[in-house]
Amino acid sequence: MYMNKYVRQIFFACLLIGFFLISCEPTGNVISVEKNDLFDMEYGNFEENINLFSLSSPGPVSTKIEMYDGFFYIANGESKKVMEMNSYGDLISVYYNAETNPTPSFVTSNSSKINQQNEESIHTAVEYPFNELGDIAVDERKYLYVVDRLPIERQEVDENSRVVLSQVVLRFDSNGTFIDYIGQQGPGGVPFPYIKNIYTTSKNELVVVCQTNTGMTVFWFNETGYLLYTVPFEIESLPNPMQDTTELEMFVSLEKIVPSFTEHKLFVKLDYYVTTVDTATNVQSGIDYMATLLYPLELDVGVYGHPLNIPAYDQTVTDGFSKLVYPMSYEFLGVTESGWLFFMIAEEEGYSIQMIQESGQKIIKRHLNIDHSSYLYHAFDFSSDGILSGLFAQEDKAVMSWWRTDTLIDSIINV
Repeated sequence: MYMNKYVRQIFFACLLIGFFLISCEPTGNVISVEKNDLFDMEYGNFEENINLFSLSSPGPVSTKIEMYDGFFYIANGESKKVMEMNSYGDLISVYYNAETNPTPSFVTSNSSKINQQNEESIHTAVEYPFNELGDIAVDERKYLYVVDRLPIERQEVDENSRVVLSQVVLRFDSNGTFIDYIGQQGPGGVPFPYIKNIYTTSKNELVVVCQTNTGMTVFWFNETGYLLYTVPFEIESLPNPMQDTTELEMFVSLEKIVPSFTEHKLFVKLDYYVTTVDTATNVQSGIDYMATLLYPLELDVGVYGHPLNIPAYDQTVTDGFSKLVYPMSYEFLGVTESGWLFFMIAEEEGYSIQMIQESGQKIIKRHLNIDHSSYLYHAFDFSSDGILSGLFAQEDKAVMSWWRTDTLIDSIINV
């Protein structure tokens, strides 16, 4: 069991460190990072098209992206297919459900899977009966991992936790050959509860983060699919060093869990909230954001490390001559191989990015200029080398873009 061993003094020390260890950059306006539009994708049902027609009807959009080594992998849930494309938008591979997609134009009539040379590239088509696609990941062997929901007759129910076990992680090798599916115990195991995210590491290990009724559970597998760790995170057992700082009721929100790319370590982002009370009536009037702490958890020893205080985003609201500032929590994007932690939050004219060294010694803030009104849906991906990619669905097309924040970090480190 992972237990909180920190007392009030440690919390205040971490809080002070978080506020005083800031970047040496000059104050003033936050510099913007240039957005690079790489390629467009037309809407449609052909192999190189993306299907987002469900944008016109109610319900969530289930299209996710992954960028690895300059190649883009798109799990297009609406059409039940996965596309691999290079940075110019050329189709490399397509994995498709034949019931919802036409046969790719480059596939011969006597083959459901074929590598065919043309003037620009080698295409690979893989037929697979996808059901309901979720997150996607790729490892250094170029193995493809795709979350899929099992048909209703193959789903199970955990009677103890009252959770439906309905998802698995499909594995394809670098040639597009289906290997097997990963469940809770490994290959062929019991299905997972709802999968929030999947990740791969530098050792080609798979990490699956699941949502449960009481928190989250992380499953960590080695490169062959053997289960290394199962780590439950119960909301009631999460570290709360702030409880002793107030007599008001506290709430802890488990926002995200991200694995290290190089170590058997998890980064656990916790947001803390406190109830507010109307002094006139002595009745609870709301909940206020208090702080965010990021805890490293070493899996080999099973204890939390010293938490890092994550500075809040200050949202300014102007009403006439009055101005109010509300602190808000950043979304945790991920951590780079070099140990930079990335956070993001939407602003009126784009996004604010906050980059923090794992040691907390340097904090860098940048702005991403994006016109929110210009797109209907977006999906982001953050790579281990620090590149932020985004798929933006507009009315007539989808645009794949990225921000080279990796070169930004390199330039700052080398100054």
